[in-house]
Amino acid sequence: MTATRRQFLASAATFATLPALPALARIQDAAPGDAGADRLLAAIAEQMLADVPEGATSLGIDKWPRIPLRSKLEDRSVAGKARVAAGLRTRVSELKALDPATLSPVMRTNVDAVRTAFETALDGFAFPYGDVAVGGYRNSPYVVIQNVGAYLDTPRFLDNEHKVESTEDAASWLARFDQYAAQLDGETERLKIAFDKGVIAPDFLLDKCLKQITLTRAGDPAKWELVTNFIGKKPVTGSQAADAAKIAAGRIAPALDRQIAELKRHREAATWDAGVWKFDDGDAYYAWALRAGTTTTMSPEEVHQTGLEELKKLQSEMDVILRKEGFTRGSVGERMTALGKDPKYLFPDTDAGRAEILAFMTKTIQDMRAKMPQAFHTLVRGNVEVKRLPLAEEPGAPGAYGGAGSIDGTVPGRVWLNLRTTALHSKFSLPTLAYHEGIPGHAWQGEYAFKLPLIRTLLSFNAYTEGWALYAEQLGAELGAYDDFPVGRLGYLQSLAFRACRLVVDTGLHAKRWTRRQAVEWFSTTNGSSIEEVSGEVDRYCSWPGQACGYKLGHTKINMLRLKTQAELGSRYDFKAFNDAVVLGGSVPLTVLEHVIDRHIAAHRT
Repeated sequence: MTATRRQFLASAATFATLPALPALARIQDAAPGDAGADRLLAAIAEQMLADVPEGATSLGIDKWPRIPLRSKLEDRSVAGKARVAAGLRTRVSELKALDPATLSPVMRTNVDAVRTAFETALDGFAFPYGDVAVGGYRNSPYVVIQNVGAYLDTPRFLDNEHKVESTEDAASWLARFDQYAAQLDGETERLKIAFDKGVIAPDFLLDKCLKQITLTRAGDPAKWELVTNFIGKKPVTGSQAADAAKIAAGRIAPALDRQIAELKRHREAATWDAGVWKFDDGDAYYAWALRAGTTTTMSPEEVHQTGLEELKKLQSEMDVILRKEGFTRGSVGERMTALGKDPKYLFPDTDAGRAEILAFMTKTIQDMRAKMPQAFHTLVRGNVEVKRLPLAEEPGAPGAYGGAGSIDGTVPGRVWLNLRTTALHSKFSLPTLAYHEGIPGHAWQGEYAFKLPLIRTLLSFNAYTEGWALYAEQLGAELGAYDDFPVGRLGYLQSLAFRACRLVVDTGLHAKRWTRRQAVEWFSTTNGSSIEEVSGEVDRYCSWPGQACGYKLGHTKINMLRLKTQAELGSRYDFKAFNDAVVLGGSVPLTVLEHVIDRHIAAHRT
């Protein structure tokens, strides 16, 4: 997620009083510079939490002395963004001052990861528009759109992550609810600046966004679901309930109205041009977004061709299985389209069908959790639940997403499913989705991050995390998920092919000037995915340039490193030890991941 810079918490005394966390990794043979680097990284972590206080709550670490963070939200104003950039510049200078020769290999990895994240974000802030993710995945040229904005993030956060178990919790919830209006106005201010610079989202994205934000605003504010859910909590007093209704009507509803009015102004000036090439500096912006999303320096053309090559290999394997299943005519995409229409693999498009999907996903994750000792020496809990996305978010959201819960385990990891229509999911595609978002994918990998220094828990590199999630799908296949379900293996291969298509479509939209219609038709026809599914996907690539390219490139890199490890270790190669090395090293740029695996190889040679 995006971050802003509020303040520095730098005194050693403050850090000495922090509550116990999954400890900073203690290195047996610590190098002379490690202690100083450790202190700097701890200070940077506290700064990040001060900038994005929601993160402390999401991780379950908003306890003393961080309790004040529990009443604050991220500052999304122009001034807030300026503080972000200033803080990043200071921290990068401090990191550069560290002598790598005095650091242990593990500490160098920590420093390299933080420095890369911050330098990449600073490059993004050089563009005078958009939303920059500091150590996150969601970079967008648009401040507010169908999948970006406080109107989506803050209600979901307050409803699902800010626990209200006391009147004090309720008071801090109300303080945040009041600041929600300031978040909206800060974004509206930035929308106006973007408009003046000609940075206007395409009409089809603005239509989706306006539909969603209007749904958020609709009705009597005192009866908004977010408000009634809060009022219904046991510790909330009568006066607190009245305050919530008053804030909703007097502060938040007018702020939403102002943002809707500005978005309508954008819509009047919008065109149907889908890619960022339409901006004056669009090529430079896309080059940055692609680098941020992949942690590589590959050109758009290299990424595009890689997608076509990967797709060809995957569809060759799919062709063999399809023929065995009796699908012999037409392209692989046409045959997968036919398979996707087979009623025996579909769910009823009813509430009962939605409940069946949720139950199916839950059972699939439970079954895979039991197999984790076959793939890892070091295990985590796998604390995850499956939930439906909020209705206001569904129109502009992908089919699913997931992540880990809180460090203390009181808030489980979540796999969020988009159930606006059950046509988004099939019985042969859901298993691999469960492995990707749940176990051993995002929710599982996120729990390992809790064992790292706090700053490493806060940072996430898109190509690593999404590459790992695809590798998690592969682990599911390697652990026998499809041994008796060949059509399920087709779903797994189609999922990988889907990510190869993303390389082609993302670069097509932003570098080759594809239209939305061209992208949707190519994607659907080539991969056999439904128009419903790929339409939402293409819209996502339009608003998050480069992000979709991290998946397959990250997955390919992990497999290249596995082949390298097998070749160099021979009989000493250990499948579970390799998986441990990748996941315990944490989310890192792909270049740093190679160093992590080189150390693993060196340690296991003798």
